[in-house]
Amino acid sequence: MTEKRKVLVVDDDRRILELLRDFLERMGMEVATASSGPKALARLERGDLDVLLTDLVLPGADGLELLEHLGGMSMPPVAIVLTGHGSIESAVKAMRLGAFDYITKPIHLEEIRIVLEKALSFRQLRRENLQLRQQLREKYRFENLIGHSQAMQSIQKMVERVADTDSTVLIFGESGTGKELVARALHYNSHRREGPLVVVNCSAIPQDLLESELFGHEQGAFTGAVKTRIGKFESAQGGTVFLDEIGDMSPHLQAKLLRVLQEHEIERLGGGSPLRVDVRIIAATHRNLEEAIKEGRFREDLYYRLNVIPIRVPPLRERKSDIPLLIQHFVEKFNSARGKRLTGFSKEAVELLMSYSWPGNVRELEHLVERMVILQGQGVVEASELPPPYSEAARKQAQPSPLLPEEGMDLPGWMREVERGLILQALARSGGVKNKAARLLGIHRTTLVEKMRRLGLLGGPKGSHEASGRVPPIS
Repeated sequence: MTEKRKVLVVDDDRRILELLRDFLERMGMEVATASSGPKALARLERGDLDVLLTDLVLPGADGLELLEHLGGMSMPPVAIVLTGHGSIESAVKAMRLGAFDYITKPIHLEEIRIVLEKALSFRQLRRENLQLRQQLREKYRFENLIGHSQAMQSIQKMVERVADTDSTVLIFGESGTGKELVARALHYNSHRREGPLVVVNCSAIPQDLLESELFGHEQGAFTGAVKTRIGKFESAQGGTVFLDEIGDMSPHLQAKLLRVLQEHEIERLGGGSPLRVDVRIIAATHRNLEEAIKEGRFREDLYYRLNVIPIRVPPLRERKSDIPLLIQHFVEKFNSARGKRLTGFSKEAVELLMSYSWPGNVRELEHLVERMVILQGQGVVEASELPPPYSEAARKQAQPSPLLPEEGMDLPGWMREVERGLILQALARSGGVKNKAARLLGIHRTTLVEKMRRLGLLGGPKGSHEASGRVPPIS
């Protein structure tokens, strides 16, 4: 049975109260009435109302005082004011105080019905919006940054410390590590959580379009600009802008972003005057920005403006103790989303997954669990049921260790040659692109460069000539 909507009607004219009570009850409403301001305030204090329909002129306390009282309620009723022809100015004040609409006397019941239905629809949307925001706050609580490893506990503590500030945060981490999840936790636990979170992937949008996307444009600013359009910074007023893959932003846009950070203002393309913006900026990158600064690809002044609070999200291979917890979390998530009943993964399967290097990080693990939930649907995933390349990890795990020669060996020299050979293979397979080679080896690019320098594979006659036979030009 549908719950009746509750309406409070306030007017000092008993004939109007009786007329509206009878009409609204016939509409299926539960109606309460009050003939004065104090009586209305007493009923409002009890809460549980959907609509307040009130005259502005009342004994004891006028309708504007009632509206001011609504401003202090967490989920106030939608207010509709009744006003005489001579008090339109008061009706305008009421609208400024948050009234949904006003109706002039003498009242017409059909007008009451139309406005009331709109008000109830608005109330429902507002309730759903509030519930959604509450769900988002629950979803992105600090403790929902899943992991018991020391690295993840440190991130949880850092996010909790800096979330409710306006300080700029720069999040470092490989693709798929969960940088956006950290950004969302920062936003939804800040004083800006009621404002929008606007996410922009700087690498996914062509640079010639990114400027308009971020800053907006005026009509006629360029070919195809048929009307004025606000950008992401304006649409995020009062909230947060998350700039993902900031390391891919062009130098020209870096300069404009620096102005936003310094002056808190933007200028639309084709616009002549600056516009103030009230946003917090959180940025993220998988690149080594310090190296990009040395190579002239990233502004040093922008880096220091962004890097007020640095947070490094570790790759999954550095927090393998979190894998069982993540698996169970994703099983529950996809069981709920897909209507499945997968119990989980066997101990052997989990151990096998913990031996894998996870080049795609948490995102790769999430996709694997989703696949197994869909394909298997129930029971327990055994190690033998894992698809390649995860099953290959078992064969690698079972490979015998090298035998120690009877006469002994030069272990440092042997390890150096093994390391050198693997790096050359990775460079050959990646076409000489160090970023890709580093991912194949499960290390950071800076670590790879340092190892190449130590092994004589960077520059100089020895390294370059030894590698030149098989390795493509290194970038």
